[in-house]
Amino acid sequence: MTVACLESLTFGLGHLVRAADTLGERLLLLTGNPDWYAHELDRLPAGALDVVETDTFDTERVAGLLHHVQDLRGLISSTDTWTLAGADLTARLGLPGLDPAVLRLTRDKAAVRNRLHGAGLTRGRAVEPATGSGLRELLLKDVGLPAILKDTAGTGSQNVWLIRDEPELDTALEEAAGRELKGRLFAEPYFSGPVYSAETLTWAGRTRLLGVSSRLMSPEPRFREETTAFPVAFPEPRRASLERWLGDVLAAIGYTDRFAHVEFVLTASGQEVVEVNPRIGGALVGEGLCRALGVNVYEAMIETALGRRPRLMDAEPPGGPAVAFVLGYPAAPGVFTGVAGLDRLADMPGAPAWYPVRRPGDRIEHLDDSRGYAGIVYAEAETAELATHRAVAAANALRVLTTPFPDPSGG
Repeated sequence: MTVACLESLTFGLGHLVRAADTLGERLLLLTGNPDWYAHELDRLPAGALDVVETDTFDTERVAGLLHHVQDLRGLISSTDTWTLAGADLTARLGLPGLDPAVLRLTRDKAAVRNRLHGAGLTRGRAVEPATGSGLRELLLKDVGLPAILKDTAGTGSQNVWLIRDEPELDTALEEAAGRELKGRLFAEPYFSGPVYSAETLTWAGRTRLLGVSSRLMSPEPRFREETTAFPVAFPEPRRASLERWLGDVLAAIGYTDRFAHVEFVLTASGQEVVEVNPRIGGALVGEGLCRALGVNVYEAMIETALGRRPRLMDAEPPGGPAVAFVLGYPAAPGVFTGVAGLDRLADMPGAPAWYPVRRPGDRIEHLDDSRGYAGIVYAEAETAELATHRAVAAANALRVLTTPFPDPSGG
């Protein structure tokens, strides 16, 4: 009995393998490059899962491979990039899954914003011109300043511009014209306040809030993610209110099952959705959930892929330490050569650890968004606040090193 995984997030594969084993399933990873998961695969016993290297952007080829998998019982697609391909494959193979139309909606940030606006769940509406031009006038007339310009299908804080005045608007439109977008360019209001992400699990239309992660960002106008901690200690009335609101948000877009990672801002007038991601959180969010809740939450991922009510919907997890992590960016773009100071982590509190994302020799070209980090510093403590202090102290002891890019002229 097999559960297939169409690519995966960088971290969490080990938890997923152990979850499949617990539930009596064999995990099959389809990937275009096994090196993406080197940190996880190197720590698993030989033969712990089946890995098939293939072009995962070729949906027909993947469908052909999956048609020949005996006892295939479920398909997991936990990344933004392969969400829609996974939805198509799940439907074609007759496997349990969400309505592909719902997943297509979640990958269109403008459509989600307007669906929520129509349901009275956000004060802001998305605007985009019908013909591809005239966005400047629409933004100034219907959204106002400050505003956000972004890609309807963007990921990792890429292609997001904060617009505070008309010169910034003109610069952003010029930059956007030269970018290759995954979707369409649109505008929406900018909501000021601290950013959080809700980690939820939904089944049969009922949503359980597993906890909230803090999201400390770089100074404006960039939106580079830098530090995350879990779980944020909300007073119980606020937590219960958030859970009800999140249930309404997910219901409004037809999201009836599985994990979701809902980014939101706590403004002076209440919470506002940033975006809804139809998956478990990225980076070390899944790791943090497992440690802080004291359970392997990836068992719920396997169970939902099998069309089975996840036990986590009803269980009271034993709990564990609060966690925090800091994304490690170099001071300058260049060729990644390593990390200085890793030997110091052993003497620091919180059991800090370095989770590598890049390998020596990789090019790091973009430092304005999450494409630029080379790894993650993780630490834990009794509360998310204390874990944050420990993670930041550990990250401050490290230096992500790069050397200048080679001169293309050879000079």
